[in-house]
Amino acid sequence: MTNHSTAAIVCALIAAMLFALAAVAQQRAAAAVPEGSSLMGALLRSPRWWSGIVGDAGGYAMQVLALTFGAVLVVQPILVSALVFALPLSARLNGQRVTARAASTALILVAALALFLIVGDPTAGQDTAPFREWLAPLAILLGVIATATVTGLVIASRSGRALALGLAGGALFGLAAALTDRVVTLFEHGIGAVLGGWQTWMLVAAGLLGLYLQQRAFQAGPLSASLPAVTIAEPLAAAFLGLTALDEQLRTSGIGLVVVGACVVVMCAATVALCRTRAVSDEPAP
Repeated sequence: MTNHSTAAIVCALIAAMLFALAAVAQQRAAAAVPEGSSLMGALLRSPRWWSGIVGDAGGYAMQVLALTFGAVLVVQPILVSALVFALPLSARLNGQRVTARAASTALILVAALALFLIVGDPTAGQDTAPFREWLAPLAILLGVIATATVTGLVIASRSGRALALGLAGGALFGLAAALTDRVVTLFEHGIGAVLGGWQTWMLVAAGLLGLYLQQRAFQAGPLSASLPAVTIAEPLAAAFLGLTALDEQLRTSGIGLVVVGACVVVMCAATVALCRTRAVSDEPAP
């Protein structure tokens, strides 16, 4: 593993910790806003929510730094470990302890993540891919996001709304992550190149809309429905764009691909299991 890969992993882990702190603060703030009230109006007056925004800003800065050192396929899966940081924090805030089952699940998640990075050994792609190479992947991803958003707005179940809106918000964050590296590169050519690049404005739009849908997901239902959706959708969306638009690759084949696929399945399952455990911890004691 190169020094750049190590730096990317360290920065991504710090980003995951900051995102975890932000998610806990924002969910607690959003859940306190009654249905039918102005969500963003209430959140803008909440010091707790603003502390979460500060955490998000710090996490995003570390994510950008990580992406300058490593590929999207390296950085984004590591952000799943935010749940490992969020678990003890949530338990502490609610005066409860981390159960042995939750700790075991967290260890399984970390092991699957480490195996994915070691066996998959992702390569860096090209951050100068022309817009035509983005068209088909973007159309597919935006179609999925639109479907999830509409479902989240019309479905009756609170948990279903939280899940669908969380998927849409997480996928938008994944899109923003895939665009980040290119936008950073544009700064080398001056502010005019940044303001004139389509990636800049799509990054801003994806980030803002993703943030709004994430808050709606936090408000709509329990953390067990919203947080796993956001956490899993982001790296999957970013990895999809990394493989299709950015020409990133996994340096493995045969049995290695099977192992990588199994690691992704395990990470998804462990993430959902962790969030279900957190949901129990988040319930106030009778």
